[in-house]
Amino acid sequence: MDYKKVSRYVVLGILFFLPVTFLLFLYPATHNYTPLDIVNESVLDLDNFISNSEDKVLLKDHITVLGFFGNDTEKSSTMALNLKELVYDKFKGFKKFQVVILMPKGTEEAVKKLKAEISSYQDLRFWHFVFGESSDIKRVFFSLKTKGNLSSNLATNQVYLVDKDLNQRGRLDDRTDNELEKQKPVYGLYGYDCIEVAEIKNKMSDDLRILFTEYRQKRKGEFNSDTRRATDLKAETN
Repeated sequence: MDYKKVSRYVVLGILFFLPVTFLLFLYPATHNYTPLDIVNESVLDLDNFISNSEDKVLLKDHITVLGFFGNDTEKSSTMALNLKELVYDKFKGFKKFQVVILMPKGTEEAVKKLKAEISSYQDLRFWHFVFGESSDIKRVFFSLKTKGNLSSNLATNQVYLVDKDLNQRGRLDDRTDNELEKQKPVYGLYGYDCIEVAEIKNKMSDDLRILFTEYRQKRKGEFNSDTRRATDLKAETN
């Protein structure tokens, strides 16, 4: 037996099947597919913000991870690193995906240092810092459905998913199986804590995969399920 030839075929087989396995894992099966909930509509776009790129950065027509890092970029470095390594690096190849971080005007130099810290000579074309007045940052934040508030530095650990139609996506019911069995009150998931690695790595990554699957099916004409909205849940509980 020519072991060298067998080894070559084994290696080629692994190289062929690994991407296929990854894609099967990445896109949930159609018969188990449930669209990601719309938890809030009409998120404000970024018309009043200046970007750090040549092109105007907007939320419309993009799948956006939206964050608020505030005036103290040193405190935001852990959030930025978690977001880059666990989310951006994984999804940056997907069409119309972007990470957008809202920053107060005057933090431009601090942002350059932060970008250098997280870039590691990698492609950050789909990661944008945009700069605006404090009032504009607050207006965008208050257009979101949130459980907390911005700090005095205009920062929050939470990041939010915004779809191409300026709808905020998340989970209307984020109860665990155990909580469902015990019939605990319904609570939602509207943002994802960048400090909590497990939440970003598991919940947020899963939700992004579901959202990309929805748009992939729409492009192929296979999407035939209505996305649940917060208003639907209210109607069910009344």
